[in-house]
Amino acid sequence: MQKIKNIAVIAHVDHGKTTLVDGLLQQSGTYGAHQEVTERAMDSNDIEKERGITILSKNTAITYGDHKINIIDTPGHADFGGEVERVLKMVDGVLLLVDAQEGVMPQTKFVLKKAIELNLIPVVVINKIDKQAAEPDRVLDEVFDLLVALDASEEQLEFPVLYAAARDGYAKWHLEDENVDMKPLFEAILTKVPYPTGSPDADTQAQVFTLDRDNFVGRIGITRIFNGKVKKGDEFALVKASGEKSISRISKLIGFRGLERIDIAEAEAGDIVAIAGFSDIDVGDSICDKSNPVALDPMHIEEPTLSIVFSVNDSPLAGTEGKHVTSNKLRDRLEKEMQTNIAMKMEAMDDASFKVSGRGELQIGILAENMRREGFEFLIARPEVVTKVENGVKMEPFEHLVVDVPEEFQGAAIEKLGKRKAEMKAMTPMPDGTIRMEFEIPARGLIGYRSEFLTDTKGEGIMNHSYLEYRAYSGSVESRMAGALISMDDGVAVGFSIANLQARGTLFIKPQDKVYNGMVIGESARPGDMEVNPLKGKQLTNMRTSGADDAIKLIPPRVITLESAMEWIEDDELVEITPISIRIRKRHLDPISRKKLTRDKKNSN
Repeated sequence: MQKIKNIAVIAHVDHGKTTLVDGLLQQSGTYGAHQEVTERAMDSNDIEKERGITILSKNTAITYGDHKINIIDTPGHADFGGEVERVLKMVDGVLLLVDAQEGVMPQTKFVLKKAIELNLIPVVVINKIDKQAAEPDRVLDEVFDLLVALDASEEQLEFPVLYAAARDGYAKWHLEDENVDMKPLFEAILTKVPYPTGSPDADTQAQVFTLDRDNFVGRIGITRIFNGKVKKGDEFALVKASGEKSISRISKLIGFRGLERIDIAEAEAGDIVAIAGFSDIDVGDSICDKSNPVALDPMHIEEPTLSIVFSVNDSPLAGTEGKHVTSNKLRDRLEKEMQTNIAMKMEAMDDASFKVSGRGELQIGILAENMRREGFEFLIARPEVVTKVENGVKMEPFEHLVVDVPEEFQGAAIEKLGKRKAEMKAMTPMPDGTIRMEFEIPARGLIGYRSEFLTDTKGEGIMNHSYLEYRAYSGSVESRMAGALISMDDGVAVGFSIANLQARGTLFIKPQDKVYNGMVIGESARPGDMEVNPLKGKQLTNMRTSGADDAIKLIPPRVITLESAMEWIEDDELVEITPISIRIRKRHLDPISRKKLTRDKKNSN
């Protein structure tokens, strides 16, 4: 029987998971001499590489001595918690990475809580010990305190600790040891992570934890085999969460070696493989012996907390920049996403729009970014939290928020968060001179706050949050104070007009940009919306002016990104997303309709 270890690498965002996996891949001898090794090899798609974050959990397999080690690199951002939850059920141990300077962060708590509930023993790796402000001893105490707070068992509290600088390719048992290589970490995995339970001689039981797609073989289920053996060409029963059974033949069995996928004929209990041949395979489904199908427990994924409405682009510029513009194309693409991303949900609404629910703005924003890169053109509305009613009480999601700010900005941060119904729970001075503050805040209060926070802290503040729980609804939360500058005509913006509008606020457009009636072209310096004309050129006459024309001085416009637009808009505004442009517009382009709605809203209050 093959000697196998299955581990997941879990940590807060940017604590070095993917870099650590790079080091293990390179030092295990898994790469052939001819293979080119890229940095952060596990971050496979463009957005992951650009942003330096892991979005999808990915697995690799390395050979070390006579052992095969299956490693799953998980996302560190709270919005992708659904990925982490299901991955942890597939492994027998976790490597918990903690930054030697930042210490325990919200996502560290989130992922560790899941690991403790599943009785996994963490191997703690205090990473980035080469940082100037690193305090490994303090961080180790924080990890221990967190485990105690999470009701860890005696065995879990006896966790092994290593110190590492993954970027420089070394790990060690004691801080005073020499910096050599990753060998101590390999030893820790082989000695501290238990072998998989289950027998290759029992009836087959396997469970799918991630989906993939191949244009030639269709849907592929990445699967952990808990019992028995799986052979290419054999028939197995697929048991859905609903209990429904179907029988299919395995057309392709794929194993992992480094970053490569290799065709294999057979795999047995304890291994992680990819299986093709089941057309309706889904996350959480069990693959069982067809004569005695005993399904494994279906997976529980926590409910989405935030929803955004996607709709067909109906602006005057619709269809001029994108390939896919119809509601059918939009529906097909969103349905395809729901097949592989089970932490998200979609429901069709009656007006060619679709409500997409997920775990946060970033998760839905990444979907929108992928779609625009694929040539889609669509509108999205302001994010809304998913509320529910329990025992007659309206409930809303709350988040655990941690902010690190320089001392002189702490007052501004506390004041703004107070207006957003945040409640401070802790305040700690940090070794690098910043103040760390912990809050509990309604998820609604965080919508649109990030850009304001960066402005208040002059870009020096760091903000992290993760889902806490549902609590009673906390009343209205303060939103954007500044009004919008709205174009009152269709056409192309003119430099002369933009120069005159600069005193009215911050502009989002530059000369020669296309604009239309009802499009938001800037943020007003005052509360309340203002209609302006960005098309007005200088009046020319056939008389010579006494003074020469002054050169106009234009301030560069504020660049609108997908995330900043989603944060900035209010309920009566939409973001228009095309492969080329991101524009903000009013939901109702006609000014008379807008005035009527504003009046009705005032009267109803």
